Amino acid sequence: MGPDYFKPKAIVPAQYKEIKGWKAIAPRDDFAKGEWWKIFRDAELDRLEAQVAVANQTLKADEAKYREALALIGEARAQLQPTLNFNPTFTRSSGAGDLLNAQLSAGWAPDVWGKVRRTIEEQGAAAQASAADLANATLSAQSALALAYVQLRQSDSLQALLTNTVDQYKRSLEIAQNQYNAGTTAKSDVITAQAQLLGAQAQAINVGVARAQSEHAIAVLMGRPPSGLTIARGGLAQTIPTIPPRLPSTLLERRPDIASAERAMQEQNAAIGVAIAGYYPDISLSGAFGYSGNPFIKALAGANPVWSYGLAAAQPLFNGGLTAAQVDAAREAYRASVAAYRQTVLSAFQEVEDQLAAIRILAREAEVQTQAVKTAEEAVQIALNEYRAGTQNYTTVVNAQATALTNEESALATRAQRMTAAVNLIVALGGGWRQARLPNPLAPAAASQQ
Repeated sequence: MGPDYFKPKAIVPAQYKEIKGWKAIAPRDDFAKGEWWKIFRDAELDRLEAQVAVANQTLKADEAKYREALALIGEARAQLQPTLNFNPTFTRSSGAGDLLNAQLSAGWAPDVWGKVRRTIEEQGAAAQASAADLANATLSAQSALALAYVQLRQSDSLQALLTNTVDQYKRSLEIAQNQYNAGTTAKSDVITAQAQLLGAQAQAINVGVARAQSEHAIAVLMGRPPSGLTIARGGLAQTIPTIPPRLPSTLLERRPDIASAERAMQEQNAAIGVAIAGYYPDISLSGAFGYSGNPFIKALAGANPVWSYGLAAAQPLFNGGLTAAQVDAAREAYRASVAAYRQTVLSAFQEVEDQLAAIRILAREAEVQTQAVKTAEEAVQIALNEYRAGTQNYTTVVNAQATALTNEESALATRAQRMTAAVNLIVALGGGWRQARLPNPLAPAAASQQ
């Protein structure tokens, strides 16, 4: 009963809008599928990511839900088989004496209208959707760790930048102190230099908050308490790897959330068949064979066999339109799943386009900021030289140093944004996942293979 499933068409563009402005080198297919983070070639990141799928508690819950979905397939499949029961009873009464009733009874409800088979199909699609959800949750947890790692390394690089800035400000304070001792400048220059130094030191201390929070987030994603992980300091990578986006149509096979939405459509389609089968009678066969009598009377033992067989059919004649309403509800649920699937596809392409645009635009911004940093550093050196010569006031030095620090911080933030966009692009492309990796939940050995 009900319609057979055909995958509805999704709205898929012919090409990416942003691909023109982002030039990729040769495709990078040498990194392991599923271990997408290895494209960044960071040994520490590799070590941390390897623990996510093993120890993350949220993923363990999602895996349990998938195994539960497999068990539901077994429940549905059991309805295709006959049942065999043995229910012996022994009673002793003052009037009737001892009575033993020992019978084997069997029953079978043949799946004439395919209701059970549609239920199996429904549960099978639900299990595949659950497997895709597990893959999507794994990808999300892995990407969350990678993004936290980027923030951690950004904090490390900012800490190094501010430490270097503090050293420069100490030298500036020394120059101001020497000028004051020589009587060529006022005490206010020394105080200004001291205030600038203390401000930079405070800023450097404050970076520790963001770093600690990033490290704690990584620990939790790895299934550890925050106190159970210490990551050595390091720097943020200077460049991002080249990530080929491939053809737009391949995105439908690469994203687990799209696969989950597509499997949900098949699940709802099968539910229509289950609802339509409600119009038809339920047919069942039954039979029994056994012994009924006094077990202690040997002369009668075996002389009281009992047996029976029967055929039953249950046909609903009137239920107030319940079945029709159930069929209508199943059809509308299917239509809703189709719309959700198409929206998931559109959102996926939006995410890819967003990250491609971010990578392209941020690359241009990084080029300009590199020049801005270089120019600002030259301005600081000129201002200091002029201040030593007595041709420039200390305010010019302070302003030049503040501008240089701002430019360096902006350049670092853009670098982190580019790395974040690279991670997000890989995730938007499915992280190396393939729809072909979905298990076959209808295979008899499916549960034991997981």
